[in-house]
Amino acid sequence: MVLFSCNTIDIFEKFESFPKNEWHVSKQPSFSFEVKDTTAPYHIYFVIRHTDAYKYNNIWVNITTQSPAGVKQTQLVNLKLADNANGWLGAGMDDIFDSRIKITKAPVALKAGVYSFTIAQAMRDEPLAAVLSAGIRVEKALP
Repeated sequence: MVLFSCNTIDIFEKFESFPKNEWHVSKQPSFSFEVKDTTAPYHIYFVIRHTDAYKYNNIWVNITTQSPAGVKQTQLVNLKLADNANGWLGAGMDDIFDSRIKITKAPVALKAGVYSFTIAQAMRDEPLAAVLSAGIRVEKALP
């Protein structure tokens, strides 16, 4: 199923839920998706669901990407979840907040084949409390 919006076409979104709303360092969700359309640029997002009890304004994550050619690249990213002026930046209902945070600054060209992503929390807390799930989203960017 393909969903349409103003500027993007959703092609992939998967997440993994964490028991007891705790993200342990050893829990590193992995996701794979296949790129068939190499003519379109793509946006890639980190997806997180947390409760209002999450005690930080950000989250550090290691995101490892494996290309169809087998090349692995890991990036440590600091992603903003809240600010002092607006509070939580994601969409919220009651005490649960969903955020989709772009990890590519501009749309990227992807080669045909299967891409794999692995995400690991890189915060100091073990386990990281009040995190319900985390995942990856890929969208086709439209002109």
